Amino acid sequence: MRRRALLEALLAAPLLAGCDTGDDEAVTFFFQARPEEARARLRIIEEFGKRHPDIRIRPVASGPDPLQQMLTYCAGGKCPDVLMAWELLYAGLAERGVLLDLRTLLDREPQYAKALRADSYDPLYATFGYGGGQYALPEQWSGVFLYYNRKLFEQAGIRAPQRWDQAWTFAEFRSAAAASTRRGPDGRVRQWGFVDGWAPCYSAACFGMNNGAEWFSPPVAPVRTNIGDPRFAAGVQCYADLALRDRVAPDTGDRQSVSAYDLFASGRAAMLLGGHWLYSEFAGRDDLDFDVTVLPVGPHGGPAAITDVGCTGLAIAAASPRREQAWEFVKFATGPIGQAIIAESGLFVPVLRSAMHSPGFAAAHRGIGNLAVFTEGPDHSRPLAITPAWGKVDALLSRQCSRVLRGAATADSLAHTAADIDVLLRERI
Repeated sequence: MRRRALLEALLAAPLLAGCDTGDDEAVTFFFQARPEEARARLRIIEEFGKRHPDIRIRPVASGPDPLQQMLTYCAGGKCPDVLMAWELLYAGLAERGVLLDLRTLLDREPQYAKALRADSYDPLYATFGYGGGQYALPEQWSGVFLYYNRKLFEQAGIRAPQRWDQAWTFAEFRSAAAASTRRGPDGRVRQWGFVDGWAPCYSAACFGMNNGAEWFSPPVAPVRTNIGDPRFAAGVQCYADLALRDRVAPDTGDRQSVSAYDLFASGRAAMLLGGHWLYSEFAGRDDLDFDVTVLPVGPHGGPAAITDVGCTGLAIAAASPRREQAWEFVKFATGPIGQAIIAESGLFVPVLRSAMHSPGFAAAHRGIGNLAVFTEGPDHSRPLAITPAWGKVDALLSRQCSRVLRGAATADSLAHTAADIDVLLRERI
């Protein structure tokens, strides 16, 4: 009851007043989470408190725009001590000097640092390395992959790949989507073969990357985009054609009327592209028998499929007066005990190999037959783009990508935007 009361108070509290409660000794922990995810984080806080009774942690819930909220806090001199760091957002904070370079702390504890790296997935750890610094430690992986309805696959005679290194081809994936699409006598779709529960432009980019081309080079602090690469464009076009040509996926107009989540949860879609954030909601439905599989690989990609890093981390504010206490909490939450709690929750995917392969993680996903999609996912992850200029780059990309997904232009037209994006990357902020 105490945890529930704490959670309700946390979520009901005025957010911008969250850092001004008079408890000047507590370490403030800023994060964004759904209610059930907040409960998992509170478990970590409670367990930390048992082991460190001299360090108090005060959670601060994020609003809908965490980046702006963090900047507002820090500009007002009330930056939280520990901040949740997002793959696509943290570089701007690092560039502005908001985040502490954790190497200053890791170098003091070489044995700990060595053990952490040995237990970490390199793609996730490296995601938060920017400009020669380490600005966060990863705390959870999501990535994106495919959920599929076992019953609908069986009815269509489809066998899903079980591992990232056994991926299906674009052609096999499109055939599966066509075989599991059902239309009524009037020609209207009654069951979609594929729906997208993520961000369509990012999903299309994953198809591009799975056809052998990086989205940005290098992915961390990129100096150019590769959207003009014919391989990347062909992958994006394959994604767009699922709706535009194959009619096995909802088009832009269809997506306005019904959510991908509702279609898949109600058995009106055979496959859904999304991340682990959907798992707990699907797992709670007795009427939905599902499993997971990997993204498809194009003729120029592979041999294994890849996915987005989709990782969040924990950072420490450079101006924190409680740096030492904050460091103890970050080590705990991203270390074996905190990651074991994450693994057991079923709400997140841990970022340490020991936690990923623990009995607790397997028990939290006992309904999943293709567990390797989760456990091997981080090794097959690639960052989308780590750059302080991401906000401007994303706005430009989204406009052009939306034209492709609407059928107003072909994916080859993305090349016309590449030079403008490269200029933004060089400007950085």
